[in-house]
Amino acid sequence: MASPRAVPRLPPHDPRTPALSVVDMHTGGEPLRIVLAGCPEVVGPTLLAKQRYMRQHLDHVRRRLMFEPRGHRDMYGAVLVPSELPDAHLGVLFLHNEGYSSMCGHAVLALGRFALDFGLVPAPPAGAREALVNIHCPCGLVAAFVECEGGRSGGPVRFHSVPAFALATDLLVDVPGHGKVVVDIAYGGAFYAFVSAEKLGLDVCSTKTRDLMDAASAVTEAVKAQFKINHPDSEDLAFLYGTILTDGKDAYSEEPTTNICVFADEQVDRSPTGSGVTARIALQYHKGLLELNQTRAFKSSATRSVFTGKAVREVKYGDFKAVIVEVSGQAHYTGTASFIVEDDDPLRDGFLLK
Repeated sequence: MASPRAVPRLPPHDPRTPALSVVDMHTGGEPLRIVLAGCPEVVGPTLLAKQRYMRQHLDHVRRRLMFEPRGHRDMYGAVLVPSELPDAHLGVLFLHNEGYSSMCGHAVLALGRFALDFGLVPAPPAGAREALVNIHCPCGLVAAFVECEGGRSGGPVRFHSVPAFALATDLLVDVPGHGKVVVDIAYGGAFYAFVSAEKLGLDVCSTKTRDLMDAASAVTEAVKAQFKINHPDSEDLAFLYGTILTDGKDAYSEEPTTNICVFADEQVDRSPTGSGVTARIALQYHKGLLELNQTRAFKSSATRSVFTGKAVREVKYGDFKAVIVEVSGQAHYTGTASFIVEDDDPLRDGFLLK
């Protein structure tokens, strides 16, 4: 009798529902599930319009890929779509357990490799050691630079962010269970609240992740209730994505500074958080703690993985003095999969446990 692995076919499934083919990667431990095929066309004249269309008409795709039994509450995903920007090689919609995000640095680092290896960008010239991948994210165009050899990716990827800026500093917020807490809010393609874990009676390096998650979520909800966020360009981007708890080591040092990001519906980033690193560098630059082209290392308290980042130039963004930030990190491939649906499955669109 033939071995099951000798028959490369899909198991029984609803023929009206195409299989969702994916490539899985991770960056610093944070997963990324990239949709290769099977997602219906995402309609809209702009990337933000496409994001609204997917939220309204195709959210079952997100739930099937992110939720159990195919995913888990901390899964992250990307749907590739055409971009209206002439300089973009690809557009991307980011998926998580609560919905859709405006920016994701760990995903950009992974997508840089993916785009080069899967032929989504022109092959670099012979002998080139780096390939440019312009990725249109909901927050704007992000340039990724992919180390390569022989036209294939290898080694770290770096990206240059959209303009990043400090929105509010030393904001006093009443956090249930913690009293008055001083927080900063900064933008790195998404808005984050920043607070030293010590101010909440915690240690970002040793406190249990569950306790860090609870405290960060309390800060997020308090900031949402007590502070209105505005974005210079679009109301679609004017929301608090999450809270990043830090070790409080914001002054420049050659030693890594540690943080943990809790975003969306209490989703814990395993990586140092690329857009969070972007926002944190913008905040440190705004406070005069960091100069242009001073590189800092940022460590994840969850996995101890490290990203590096630096502010590379000043720009004006609306009324804000902003910076373009370069973030570097390493992404890896973990596998491929095809996900199917049976028509009588009551859990076909997935579920999450709290």
